[in-house]
Amino acid sequence: MRLTGFLLRNNVRNYVRKLTLLAAVFLGLLFATASGAQEPFPVIHVDHGPNAAQQVAKHYVILISFDGFRYDYAQRYHARNIVALEAKGAWAPEGMIPAFPSVTFPNHYTLVTGLYPGHHGIVENDFYDPQRGESYKYTDPKSANDGTWYGGTPLWVLAEQQGMRSASIFWPASTANIQGVLPAYYMKYDDKFPNEKRIERILDWLRLPADQRPHFITLYFSEVDHNGHKYGPDAPELIATVHELDSELGRLMQGLKTIKLPVDVIVVADHGMVRIPPKWIALDQRGLDVALVQKYWGTLLYAKTDEDAKKIYEELLPAQEYKVYRRADLPERLHLSMNPRMGDPVIYPLVPYAIHVKDNPDTTPPNPGAHGFDPSVVPEMKALFVAAGPDIRSNVKVDSFENVNVFPLIAHILGLDYSPPKAGPIDGNLSVLRAVLKEPGENARSSN
Repeated sequence: MRLTGFLLRNNVRNYVRKLTLLAAVFLGLLFATASGAQEPFPVIHVDHGPNAAQQVAKHYVILISFDGFRYDYAQRYHARNIVALEAKGAWAPEGMIPAFPSVTFPNHYTLVTGLYPGHHGIVENDFYDPQRGESYKYTDPKSANDGTWYGGTPLWVLAEQQGMRSASIFWPASTANIQGVLPAYYMKYDDKFPNEKRIERILDWLRLPADQRPHFITLYFSEVDHNGHKYGPDAPELIATVHELDSELGRLMQGLKTIKLPVDVIVVADHGMVRIPPKWIALDQRGLDVALVQKYWGTLLYAKTDEDAKKIYEELLPAQEYKVYRRADLPERLHLSMNPRMGDPVIYPLVPYAIHVKDNPDTTPPNPGAHGFDPSVVPEMKALFVAAGPDIRSNVKVDSFENVNVFPLIAHILGLDYSPPKAGPIDGNLSVLRAVLKEPGENARSSN
């Protein structure tokens, strides 16, 4: 009996110890989960499963955007890491040509879809859709995250659909559920997230096991654009910002050396920046009867009827600072004439001026730096392009090219099928940038 009692008590003690250990583990996991939920800059993970077997051994691409980084900033302001990347790879000395209008959301989405804004539908940062009877505003999560606004197939969607994991830090449209697909790892935009932490997060993603590791990563920085607007493209504050982000690129390149993966780094901008006069052009002071306008966003005019659109067009002619087009008559090279989201008629600036619809004596002067102009008229709109890595030839200069051609370049490096119906017809063509790519014999693809 004594032995039986001893064994019973011992079994109870062991059982209690096990329960205590399990409780401690559970509480630890609960605390870790709660701590993760409270993280100020969380990564959202969408479980698409592991990388497909045929994708694991493929190379990696990091696409970086320095918003508003004009094509000549790196050389003009001695951004040494970008200049070093140019020497190691391919770059466009005279700049990459953004689509018109040369603004943020349309051009970031063009870069990842290979479509002009008039074809993918994001024609401005803010606009009205007469067919939907709704407005899109890039700062409003309700519209910005609604995938039904977006045409085309962005690269992260293409990758995920073909079993390749992707990730994004703040790239415009990357938080939208486009075709029912989001990147495997992404973050909601928060400009308080420190730049150095963005670099660390990307390096952490690349340290994941091969089956979980994203092969296509997008990264966005806004500061060059912000300070270009606020101070102008030649201000000391802007130059300091160029150097700060150039340093972050240097940190990334150093980190990639320790990871030792076959990574191509492509650094771009959505547009450039130009200094403008400190005064507005108000269209209602140039003959516009605002009562004829149903809605307006910036300079986009949406007339109530076609007859009203005709009247507005006639009222605003002629002008020295801008042209006015009926949308159907826009130059074909702008690829906007068929999209009603662009409004009708359309204001087309001839010189870099700030234009708005209604005059207001209390309106503050415009910022000294601006963009949105046609790069064929205002060449300061042209943007940075530089690429380097195992798939890119060294010290190659390319002529100015339209940014729709970045999509097929990246899709080719990643080995993604973008032929219809995988991505549908695109406006870009691989032939434009094929010369920057190494031939198969120059670069043996390595396994991860």
